[in-house]
Amino acid sequence: MSESRPESNRTVDSVVDAVRGLVNEGVNRRVVVRDSKDDVVLEVPVALGLVAALAAPVATTIGVGAALAGKYGIKLETRKRLGGPPVTTVDTEEV
Repeated sequence: MSESRPESNRTVDSVVDAVRGLVNEGVNRRVVVRDSKDDVVLEVPVALGLVAALAAPVATTIGVGAALAGKYGIKLETRKRLGGPPVTTVDTEEV
C-alpha cells in the first residue's frame, strides 16, 4: 500500500507551479484608470479586479461604463520587476 507515484507528484507539482505563475502575473499586472489630465483615479491589481467582477458584476459593469462614457482611459499595465523587462501598457480607446 506504500507505493510511490512519481508521475502524480510531478503532475501536482506542475499544476501548483502553473497556479503560482498565474497568481504572480495577476499581482504584477494592474488596471489603471486615468482622467483627461492623465492623473491616476484608480489602480488595482488584475487579480483583485477579477475578484470584484465576480463578486459584484453589476457594479463592475456600471463602473466600467461610467469610466468609458466620461473622459477617462483604462489601461492594463505590467509593473517592472527588479532586473526584469520594462513596463508594458495596453490602452483602451478614450471616448
